[in-house]
Formats: sequence, structure tokens, C-alpha cells
Amino acid sequence: MKATHDDTTFTLTGEIWSATYPLDELPKWLRWYRSRKARFPKAGNSYDATIAALEGLAGELGVTVDDG
Repeated sequence: MKATHDDTTFTLTGEIWSATYPLDELPKWLRWYRSRKARFPKAGNSYDATIAALEGLAGELGVTVDDG
């Protein structure tokens, strides 16, 4: 999974899909993916790459994301 950004959006790119969102939605999506991992433990590590990509992007941009 790869997360890239420009001035106003970020894009998640997986093996078979990609999606682009407004940058101000980064915290919302990181919380959402973290909640899926916590809520559906049978999914194993399927959310890990996306969470890592979003956390990396948040760190790069200096965005703090609470679990909130």
C-alpha cells in the first residue's frame, strides 16, 4: 500500500485499487482503518499496510490523529 499527496488530496494505492480523498479527511480515514482492525480481528493483518501508509503520511505531514 502506498499513500501519496499533493496540496489538497491524498491517494491510497493498493495492488488492485486506488482512492483519492481530501487531505483534511486523513485523520478520519486513519481512525476508520484502525477501528476496522480492532473490530474485526479475524481479518488478521489485512488492514496493516493501509494503516502503516496512513500513519506514515500523517507523520510526514505533521498530522496528529487521536483514536477518537
